[in-house]
Amino acid sequence: QVQLVESGGGLVQAGGSLRLSCAASGRTFSSYAMGWFRQAPGKEREFVAAISWSGESAYYADSVKGRFTISRDNAKNTLYLQMNSLKPEDTAVYYCGQGDSGSYYYIGSYDYWGQGTQVTVSS
Repeated sequence: QVQLVESGGGLVQAGGSLRLSCAASGRTFSSYAMGWFRQAPGKEREFVAAISWSGESAYYADSVKGRFTISRDNAKNTLYLQMNSLKPEDTAVYYCGQGDSGSYYYIGSYDYWGQGTQVTVSS
């Protein structure tokens, strides 16, 4: 049974930083691409960042490029999202997903999801 557990969310002032983690179990972590998506109240879940199984390739939404960094530690079965220069519009529940086919940017490419972690950025 695949489990993804996010942590690291919280309340931060604009301009601050947070580091999200996603601990994975249940199948070979290093065989799968991983992604971060977010969902704000009243909005659809949207792509934030993704990383290939090896960690060699990373992809970002334009809205977070240059501020967020996705990384993974395959030895620890853990995915990370370092978020710097946070803005109020980054406020959302952040979800990690695991998948093995299709576009990194497409929500349907991910077949397992965590429960999410709340990030709130105050102005």
